[in-house]
Amino acid sequence: MIEVEKYLAEHNVKPSVQRCSIMQYLLTHKTHPTVDEVYLALHPQMPTLSKTTVYNTLKLLVESGLALQLNIDAESVRFDGDTSNHAHFCCNKCGCIIDFFPKDISAINNVCINHLGGIKIDETQVYYKGLCEKCNE
Repeated sequence: MIEVEKYLAEHNVKPSVQRCSIMQYLLTHKTHPTVDEVYLALHPQMPTLSKTTVYNTLKLLVESGLALQLNIDAESVRFDGDTSNHAHFCCNKCGCIIDFFPKDISAINNVCINHLGGIKIDETQVYYKGLCEKCNE
């Protein structure tokens, strides 16, 4: 398990109680939560936490490379504490978002580099949409 305070500090993010709690939530809840979901989950234990603080912290975590911002659906922005190279699947029916790790995801970057030449890719987000196993039954 990652020591969150140290993890934030290593990425030049001042580790406040709120920031540590939000980062810990992202790392332990693989549901790709929205700002509202993070706020509702943490507010009972942290009554002084505001939705603005959650939003600003998530924005800071994304800018610092500690989280991903997912714009996979038109309804809401979601966040992912797993910044490893992976793809996401979004169910068109229930809206769940699932991480998956295709073996050749780096090949997508290579195709772009080979065809567009001279570009530098800073981020890759691969989204797939359809029906999850549960909704497909």
